[in-house]
Amino acid sequence: MNIKTLLKTTLTLMLVASLFVSCDDDDDPVSPTPTAPSVSAPSAQNALVGESVDLTFNVTVSGGFASATATAENGTATISSEPSNGATSGEVVVSYSATSAGAGSVTVTVTDAEGLDDDATAVVSVTEEETTVRVVDNITGDETWEAGKTYVLGGRIAVEAGATLTIEGGTVVKGEAGTGANATALLVARDGTLNANGTADAPIIFTSVADEITPEQVASGDFTSPNLDPDINGLWGGVIVLGNAPISASNEGGDVNELQIEGIPTSDPNGLYGGNDEGDSSGSITYISIRHGGSNIGEGNEINGLTLGGVGNGTVVENIEIVANQDDGVEFFGGSVNATNVHIWNNGDDAVDTDQAWSGTIDNMLIVSPADSPFELDGPEGSFTSTGHTITNATVFVRGNGAEEMIDVDDNTDVFMSNILLFGLEEGNVISSDYPEFADNENGYEITDLEVVLPGDSEVSDFFPEGLIPEVTEIGSVDEATIGADLSVFGWTWASQSGALDSIGL
Repeated sequence: MNIKTLLKTTLTLMLVASLFVSCDDDDDPVSPTPTAPSVSAPSAQNALVGESVDLTFNVTVSGGFASATATAENGTATISSEPSNGATSGEVVVSYSATSAGAGSVTVTVTDAEGLDDDATAVVSVTEEETTVRVVDNITGDETWEAGKTYVLGGRIAVEAGATLTIEGGTVVKGEAGTGANATALLVARDGTLNANGTADAPIIFTSVADEITPEQVASGDFTSPNLDPDINGLWGGVIVLGNAPISASNEGGDVNELQIEGIPTSDPNGLYGGNDEGDSSGSITYISIRHGGSNIGEGNEINGLTLGGVGNGTVVENIEIVANQDDGVEFFGGSVNATNVHIWNNGDDAVDTDQAWSGTIDNMLIVSPADSPFELDGPEGSFTSTGHTITNATVFVRGNGAEEMIDVDDNTDVFMSNILLFGLEEGNVISSDYPEFADNENGYEITDLEVVLPGDSEVSDFFPEGLIPEVTEIGSVDEATIGADLSVFGWTWASQSGALDSIGL
């Protein structure tokens, strides 16, 4: 082979080799650098101690989502939702529950399928929940007062027409001091609704700001006042419920009889009561204790512990305790509402006062130590009359209240009374001197079935008028009673827990 041919062959081989090398480079390109996940935290959040708040973290995961973790400072963090496996974007939602007031945070770390990760931190400002709430405005919509909290009435607070106030069991409501037009009270206006439903284990306490009782104490099962005696009264107003049921009023006219309720200034239109709807409902109140009330808005014009004006029988009133009210314990101004399991202790005037042709029933009542009459029972004040009202199954510790009448009736009283146990009498206690006029009524109203524990060597005739004596049975002690209240339902009351009922033999 000559030199020219050899050079040509060599160049050809070099060119072929170069082509092969070039082809190999094209088949093995350089791989790009993988992209790590990106996590974005939400803006700063607020939370309450013990309550949960959701935090949403936005994530981008080009390498495919694999997992997420969450850690917390000053609390606990739980992932409630995350992207599906392999997703390239989505949200990680974390539920955070704070431990104590101060700063808190949640850090979320996201890892992709290549093992690459990123994290972000959300900042949380943690505060204690407000447990004492001062109320200064009327209730004009639907509102709930929560268990575990204390609500302070900064004046006369009305649940206005169309509004509903719900009070949970275990709540404490306190009235600030005030007299005259500034007397504090919770007032439920006509067409307003109060649903205050406690339980025997968690009653609702209405009391004065001077009372140191707390929701925590109530939750522990102790319903007694830690600092106020059970005979201190007049520190605030009371609870007033008004409705659209018929009343017998002295200002009759037009289609509706209506009046301004006592204890509320005439300048407040929320104080009107009365109407034509016997079945009207103002809501439901059960297991409530009203204490230390009855402040005076004017001469002879105090607020009762519980005032029911024109309240219809669609309203539920059950398991009520009234302690140390300066005026009457409970007063009915017309209406048709019924009440069951009522306990009245240490009130400053009458225990039960009925007026204006009230047509409901009190069934099962315990009255202890009224300063005046256990029962002041009146009838119509205008031409409207009802079928009368009924009081039955009552136990009364009279406490020897001087010459005050144990049962105050007159010729206008429209009551049926039966199964009444009276004890604790002293010389001077009497039934109304107007009993003969009451007994002569044409509508069949009557007082029947009385049992009485007499003091010393006294006789039934020393305390009861001749016409009522056939209805009276003398017994030696309350243990011998066959009538009266079922006391087992009053175990939740302050009087029971304090031992006051034991001290009088109940």
